[in-house]
Amino acid sequence: QLQVVESGGGLVQPGGSLRLSCAVSGFTSGLDYSSIGWFRQAPGKEREGVSCITRSDGFTWYADSVKGRFTISRDNAKKTVFLQMNGLKPDDTAVYFCAADIEYYCSGYELDSGDFRSWGQGTQVTIST
Repeated sequence: QLQVVESGGGLVQPGGSLRLSCAVSGFTSGLDYSSIGWFRQAPGKEREGVSCITRSDGFTWYADSVKGRFTISRDNAKKTVFLQMNGLKPDDTAVYFCAADIEYYCSGYELDSGDFRSWGQGTQVTIST
């Protein structure tokens, strides 16, 4: 089981920016993550996939609701993935979860939480005046 730790949440005004980080550790020798995904869950709503990136070639996927505003990137040496969130809206308010897997490769399809076996505890993102 990998250890996944998110950081960077907080309270910002509409139109503001936040950068979330996701650090992954606990790999068995010779293994590494294949994909890291970001999900979010707002109160009373189901968890939804936000973005995903593959370690090998940096393929990225975004939910339609965040395209053009969020950017996912990776630092393979540090086994860390970042989610830069710009143009934040009140609807972006949610707990953001990072998830990692060593076999799943994100593609052009909507993320499914069942594809990821290791999860962080989540970080709260609140967009409000």
